[in-house]
Amino acid sequence: MVNVCRQTVSYYVSLFNEGGLELLLHRDFAPEREPFLTEEQQEEIKQLVLTTTPVELGWDVASAWNTKLLQSYVEKHFGVCISREALRKLLHRKGLSWTRPTYTLAKGNPDEQKQFETQMDLIKKLDHQGDRRCCSSVHR
Repeated sequence: MVNVCRQTVSYYVSLFNEGGLELLLHRDFAPEREPFLTEEQQEEIKQLVLTTTPVELGWDVASAWNTKLLQSYVEKHFGVCISREALRKLLHRKGLSWTRPTYTLAKGNPDEQKQFETQMDLIKKLDHQGDRRCCSSVHR
């Protein structure tokens, strides 16, 4: 109904039980609060994003990770419900930021490139000779 995970609701209930509405609405969270993911799990997520694609792990959804896919991955593999914004902040703390995928063209074969250039030169010569024949017949 409110689109938050069970752990968040449980945390809000415990805050309310401990200090009522005043503590619940107080936004200064305690520094001793443990993160949802361990440091090892956070590092695993970072390496996952850096070294694999969702397709490689059998997710036929996208060729690059996004927070929605990572949210599903974290819930499935670690049993932790974490918001997309929390994942974005986690990745940012780990030195990662979202960028559009870039395409790298494959290095061409030099022999095939030379052959192509030779063919193009031949086509240009034939085309140019055809122009002269066409033009000379018009002027007669």
